[in-house]
Amino acid sequence: MEQFLKDLFAGQSYNEKNFFLIAGPCVVESEELVMEVAEKVSGICKNLGIPYIFKASYRKANRTSASSFTGIGDDNAMALVKRTGQKFGLPTTSDIHAHDEAASAAAYIDILQIPAFLCRQTDLLLAAAETGKVVNVKKGQFLSGPAMKFAVEKIRKAGNNKILLTERGTTFGYQDLVVDYRNIPWMQAHGVPVVMDCTHSLQQPNQTSGVTGGNPQLIGTIAKAAIAAGAEGLFIETHPDPASAKSDGANMLQLDLLEPLLKQLLKIKAVV
Repeated sequence: MEQFLKDLFAGQSYNEKNFFLIAGPCVVESEELVMEVAEKVSGICKNLGIPYIFKASYRKANRTSASSFTGIGDDNAMALVKRTGQKFGLPTTSDIHAHDEAASAAAYIDILQIPAFLCRQTDLLLAAAETGKVVNVKKGQFLSGPAMKFAVEKIRKAGNNKILLTERGTTFGYQDLVVDYRNIPWMQAHGVPVVMDCTHSLQQPNQTSGVTGGNPQLIGTIAKAAIAAGAEGLFIETHPDPASAKSDGANMLQLDLLEPLLKQLLKIKAVV
């Protein structure tokens, strides 16, 4: 495991040969939600020896409809993410959307996530890199794994080698995504750990209803194949009641299904 990841997980007891997990609700909806999810997932991961990063977006800037929920306010949400991480001894992550958000978010969050649609935004990548935080760049739905070398180069040239790349599917037609697992080794060839986003890769975007659809019944399939292909980490958005979630409910994993899935994945990891 990369040294920067070992440093992130220094407060956790885990088997470093395991994959690591980035998980949480899509967006900060309330204090009760983030605390419930973090407590449940951190307990599961501690028991299974899986390094865990808590994830919740402090704001959802990319929504289909102008009427969609975007957040409870940046400062309140970022403070909640930080407090959650401190309470359960977890590193935290959230996405940023513009270069002027990087420094403010870095005061609260351990890993700055670059959304897939913004992975080519040079000023955003440089601003994230210059904070000195870990930068997780999601591969654009319109890019190949080899093309992500340019995002990696931008961050490294800014003096930051703490980089993750995340595969999250490739646009297929107007309203679907497919996962090309060749992208895992292709992106690992850039010398960085690779994460598989098991939930966003199952989105069905651009629905005429204004709400993104999804295929959450295939989350396990995506995750199992990613571990078999050698991904170092998994990204799984989870919620106690996805049907009532204020963002991405159509492709989140129901919280009580996470533990049995992780147990299956550990068996695959042991074989790999």
